[in-house]
Amino acid sequence: MNVRLESIGLTTVAIPEGRLDFGAAAGFQAQLEQVLAGAGTKSAGVIIDCAGLDYVSSAGLRASQRAGLAFAICALKPAVREVFDVSGFSRVIAVFADRATALAQTRQPA
Repeated sequence: MNVRLESIGLTTVAIPEGRLDFGAAAGFQAQLEQVLAGAGTKSAGVIIDCAGLDYVSSAGLRASQRAGLAFAICALKPAVREVFDVSGFSRVIAVFADRATALAQTRQPA
């Protein structure tokens, strides 16, 4: 799995591509922890843009939860959305239809 990072103001957008399964979960968690550690401010947000994510397993979801990260998710494909809904993660993680909506909802006041 590849993960690209983009910075938009104080928000970091992580863009995973491929499969977030048991084998990729630890690496994905480590990358998210590095993003937050390098943000340098408590008000920085993290959005995970899942448009390029073809598959997510419960191990991939747990990796994010174990990291204690506060973030939003956007652009879930139907199969990935189903895993979020069935697992209950869509009730505890903010899920938005697209990146623009996620950015608008997670922006910190100036």
